[in-house]
Amino acid sequence: MPHIPQQSFLSPPEPEKQPDGGRWRRWRRRLLPQSLAARTTLLLIGGLGIIQIIGLTIHAMDRFDFDQRMINAQARSKVFTYYRAIVETAPSDRARELASLHLPEGVSITLTPGPEPDMVNGLVMPPPPHHMHRPGGWMPPDDMGPPPFDQGHHHHPFGPDGPGGPGGPDGPGEGDPGMGPLPQSLRPEQVMISPGMGRRRTVAFLLPDERRWVTIHYVTPRPSLFRSPTFPIAFLIMTLTGGLLILWGVRRLIAPVSTLAAAAEELGRNVNAPPMPEDGPLEVARAAHAFNTMAHRIRRYLMDRTLMLTAIGHDLRTPITRLKLRAEFIEDGEMRTKMLADLDELEAMVAATLAFGRDAAQREPMGQVNLTALLQTIADEAAETYPESADRITFIHAETPDTHIRTRPVALKRALNNLVTNAIKYGGGVRITLNPPHHGTGGDQGEDVITLLIEDDGPGLPAEDLERMFDPFVRAEQSRNRETGGTGLGLSISRNIIWGLGGDIRLTNRQPHGLRVTVTLIC
Repeated sequence: MPHIPQQSFLSPPEPEKQPDGGRWRRWRRRLLPQSLAARTTLLLIGGLGIIQIIGLTIHAMDRFDFDQRMINAQARSKVFTYYRAIVETAPSDRARELASLHLPEGVSITLTPGPEPDMVNGLVMPPPPHHMHRPGGWMPPDDMGPPPFDQGHHHHPFGPDGPGGPGGPDGPGEGDPGMGPLPQSLRPEQVMISPGMGRRRTVAFLLPDERRWVTIHYVTPRPSLFRSPTFPIAFLIMTLTGGLLILWGVRRLIAPVSTLAAAAEELGRNVNAPPMPEDGPLEVARAAHAFNTMAHRIRRYLMDRTLMLTAIGHDLRTPITRLKLRAEFIEDGEMRTKMLADLDELEAMVAATLAFGRDAAQREPMGQVNLTALLQTIADEAAETYPESADRITFIHAETPDTHIRTRPVALKRALNNLVTNAIKYGGGVRITLNPPHHGTGGDQGEDVITLLIEDDGPGLPAEDLERMFDPFVRAEQSRNRETGGTGLGLSISRNIIWGLGGDIRLTNRQPHGLRVTVTLIC
């Protein structure tokens, strides 16, 4: 039996099925809104639409039934009026009276010797028995269509509630067209109704004083919801009001989430950002309190770490000074030189540590700064400090008015000086590019930002070290020269300063070689 590897039972899904799922997820991300407020609004408005459709369907069914009853009642009233106008006229003048009637469109009346052929099998409605004859006289049928009846029983045309009910001759109910009852002598001897075909109806009355039939053809209008002007107005008002309430409610509910996100982003930029207001509903107040507590603990942790580093650096200065004094008594010159070099390096590291702690603890006030002039000054000072690289130090900016930003001038100058100095030391030169202000993207949406590039032509850095270089006391082992000095705190100090100003900093490699530092500042 061949051996089946165990991994075959744990193989991943078929590759042809993965693209379909990924394609569906991509389409879903494109179709659905990205923000929580938009998704919640879409869900609530969709639910409101479904409820509106269900409610309007129920209302439409009731309204259609009511309109149909009203249409039938109006049709009965008109048919009764036409029949009464003819039956109250003398038999010899009935043809002339019929010709003089102004009939609306869809209505026709004829005097015929008998009912139409399609009425032969229709419902025959004889006059009520003698014991049902009342002084009120005869009333027209409640519905021009065939009313329900039992096999083998005659039914009178007094309406659905019987002769004494609301639809009968003694009540002004739905069966009463409001024309009053007919006298006994004017009642038709027989009524025949053609089977209804859609909205077309036919009713034939056998005249009481001659053997002719009055046949009335008419078309009932179609019920419509929009015959009433209040219906579309009410629908629009309800929809508009519901949509506005949903939008207002969603904005009120989602506002704390947006505030929390903005506070978290501000905390990432500036650890000393002001706390969130702890008001609003209970859940929102608890979330704000938890966030403020977390921010306070982070600030305390960073402050403790900074104070610890500063204390260690301060305490190391005295023993370093003593070691330097004792190193002067070493007789071996070569050994004395090496020891003094190591102590100088250690002293530089302690000085950088103290500067790092001092920058983290001090808060310089904000002010308006001409960024174009500041970068030009940094470039000029770098050219004076490193005259051998002066021809490779350039500053490029657009031919536009000077760019002004609100920042901490001394802190920003130190951060940019560190970046420019690193580029000169490790790349042999620097190219500073100031781009025009533009609208921010990502975390800077809604704000105008300025991007400046600090580039060199050095060997660059391995991709895995680009982010690690911002950590304190981190130096690249291969791409940078150890003898050029440095303690590994320059980039850390620069990033802390730029983050504290609300900006961002990134390292990328250039092609074919070199390093690019991208600094983003908020205007």
